[in-house]
Amino acid sequence: MTQTSISSATALAEMLAATGYLADEGLATIGYLALSMERPLLLEGEPGTGKTSLAEALAEGFRLPLIRLQCYEGIDASQALYDWDFTAQILHLRSVEASSGAGMSAGLSVAELESSLYDKRFLLARPILKALQQSPAVLLIDEIDRADDEFEAFLLEVLSTYQVSIPEFGTVKADTPPIVVLTSNRTRDLHDALKRRCLYHWIDHPGLAREVEIVRTRLPQVPALLAEQVVRAVQQIRVTDDVLKPPGVAETLDWARALHQLGRAELDLASAAASIGALCKYREDTERVSAALARMLG
Repeated sequence: MTQTSISSATALAEMLAATGYLADEGLATIGYLALSMERPLLLEGEPGTGKTSLAEALAEGFRLPLIRLQCYEGIDASQALYDWDFTAQILHLRSVEASSGAGMSAGLSVAELESSLYDKRFLLARPILKALQQSPAVLLIDEIDRADDEFEAFLLEVLSTYQVSIPEFGTVKADTPPIVVLTSNRTRDLHDALKRRCLYHWIDHPGLAREVEIVRTRLPQVPALLAEQVVRAVQQIRVTDDVLKPPGVAETLDWARALHQLGRAELDLASAAASIGALCKYREDTERVSAALARMLG
């Protein structure tokens, strides 16, 4: 399937469902618009709500390579865009010098020698440059909120024109714009300049029926009763005020898988307590959720 073959939001939802990703009407619509308008899609929401999984599902559904850029504090253009293979450049320079010293004419002027040092063969493509060179592709810029203001500014050219300017090399422009998905857990607010270049969607935790459907779709081996009981318990835990990190859909899936691995066909207090590490990742939450489960299942 190619990017242009998606004719509607419904068709996109069906394609994603075939990969196991269930998109609601709002997400399918904004996803379809991002594809048809060739605009980046910015997804915000709590951790574990399926932001990264959408990019993975798009890559699988369109049979395109997924190129992922994981953002972090201090990331800069050399990690995201390109770098030069300095070792290979030095070896090339020494080879030219050795040839000249041996009486062999390299046939290169100083300007030509400098130009040869910045040949394509010495260019190390990082995720963004790879996505432009290998287009069509799906470019996932994950957790953009972890990067700083300077990195956001660097992205503006890429997201506006799907090209980058490399001073020593020239401009690299994608033949076909990549499908770009940016995700943010909203640990900080992104700048308006970045947001204006994207279509936006907030992904919230799904309702009971949809989350049960997600578990049944992604984990068909899990008994229906266990899937529903797990989702009901997680939904109640999410609204507990003192939980530091409410579990996302990813944790729901992990917990259901863990309980099934323990051979459980339904949720009971002993197995829930034994597998709590699949649901909670903070000691304080482990204690609070264990107490909540005792009230639910006791």
